[in-house]
Amino acid sequence: MPEVIRKVNVIGHLHPDTDSICSAIAYAYLKNQIGDTQYEARRAGAINRETAFALKHFGFEEPQLITTVTPQIKDIEISRQRGIDGEMSLYAAWNLMRDTKTGTLCVVDQGGNLLGLVAVKDIASANMDIFDTAVLSSSKTRYSNLLTTLDGEMVCGDPEGSIERGDIRVGTTPEMMDGNVEQDDIVLVTNRYETQRFAVEAGAGCLIICNGAQVSHVVVEAAQANGCTVITTPYDTYAAARLVSMSIPVRARMLSAENVLRFSVNTSIDEAQKVMARSQHRFFPVMDEGGAYCGVVSSPNMVNVKKKHVILVDHNERSQAVDGLEQAEIMEIIDHHRIGSIETSGPVLFRNMPVGCTSTIIYDIYQENGVEIPADIAGLMLSAILSDTLAFRSPTCTPRDKYVGEQLARICGEDIDSYADAMFDAGADLTGRTAEEVFNSDFKVFSRGSVRFGVGQGSFMTESSRKAAEALVGPYLKAAAAANEIPMVFYMFTDVKTQTTEMLYWGQDTEEIVSRTFGATPKDDIAVLPGVVSRKKQVIPPLMATLQEMEQE
Repeated sequence: MPEVIRKVNVIGHLHPDTDSICSAIAYAYLKNQIGDTQYEARRAGAINRETAFALKHFGFEEPQLITTVTPQIKDIEISRQRGIDGEMSLYAAWNLMRDTKTGTLCVVDQGGNLLGLVAVKDIASANMDIFDTAVLSSSKTRYSNLLTTLDGEMVCGDPEGSIERGDIRVGTTPEMMDGNVEQDDIVLVTNRYETQRFAVEAGAGCLIICNGAQVSHVVVEAAQANGCTVITTPYDTYAAARLVSMSIPVRARMLSAENVLRFSVNTSIDEAQKVMARSQHRFFPVMDEGGAYCGVVSSPNMVNVKKKHVILVDHNERSQAVDGLEQAEIMEIIDHHRIGSIETSGPVLFRNMPVGCTSTIIYDIYQENGVEIPADIAGLMLSAILSDTLAFRSPTCTPRDKYVGEQLARICGEDIDSYADAMFDAGADLTGRTAEEVFNSDFKVFSRGSVRFGVGQGSFMTESSRKAAEALVGPYLKAAAAANEIPMVFYMFTDVKTQTTEMLYWGQDTEEIVSRTFGATPKDDIAVLPGVVSRKKQVIPPLMATLQEMEQE
């Protein structure tokens, strides 16, 4: 029987650019129109200001962040065991454990917040603690618990009241009780009138009459006059004495919440298994997204893990993908870059075309499925194409990109030139931004064999905005290399209108690498590259070739 897919995440690459985000949203919308499964666009990192401008302009919220597709507790079968009230008696809890065949119950408040956990061993321990005669009063046990535990009937008293003082005593004869029964004690007696009367007059707070014996009106009147609660039970004295301590509330014996090991539905399976291996507990409470209790898990639950299902857009390299991809089920890849390093466990739909933008490919898929593109979705797709092709100026731009861009502009009602200028200006705005934020606006890590490096790119409409970005990001390149655990970094500062890139770099031999790759003579750690505007087509392939040549020398 095929696996039921709960949800499919449509995800772009790390350090997402406008194409990565807008294509994810557009493709998720398309898939939701033609299929029964739920598709949801997600982002694998913080969005840049250019993308934020496009989303706001066309009325979209930014997609929810996803940091890993590693299986989580939410991807297994959680035992939806209901939480219990802390006032439930140990006896009722034990019966519930027996009926549900579980050894652990979670105690929650009315809001679903975890208060504690009670296990079979806690009930067994309480049952064996026969010398704690003050257990009912110390735990403020409700009379209602006594009634249900003893299958009793209240002759007089308040069932909603609680036992505040007194020890448990067994009354046999007045002579034996004389001097032993103290004020507010809980006394178990049989059918002897004189024993019942003596216990009441000795100051007992509660009289438990066993064997279903009748209570004379004289005893009842005396009890009422002395403020003594009277309960009858069908059990004999031995059974009643054994059961009475089991009427205490579970809160008195539970492991308090601060000492309970628990998991969130977002906890990874790997992390949960490590915790379980170090713990003596068998069952672990699970908290939902809002922090409320929603069930329990144990080691057997970890056997049948449901992998997360993902569709990758705008990338097909492992170094650019979200964490945990090797533990997920990749369903599709829609991309326009070189074939990278992602491997799949089985055949998947892989659509890779030599065009300038992923959204161009997605436009074709809309047409093939006969799905009308809404104006707002068209606006996002146009934004992606303009961003990736530098408003049709990039050498990666194909006639198909331009045609699709013009069609989308008609659908969303935007003038291409004015909208592109506004979008690029928004992306170049450095107000309040840190070097790290600007650097990560569009940065990717590439690898082939032992060669591993990163290339970032920013696009600017004016020289002043480009120079300001260079001054901000340049000193950060060393820290960026360390943060991404790569030996070298290259960053492209591209002037859209002049179609020129100034490249900054950091790392061993990077100046020689830039010089050999582009035939440029760097000055002050900047290489001016006229006509170079495409990272995908004009930078990555020659850089790869140079690095591999140098590795073989």
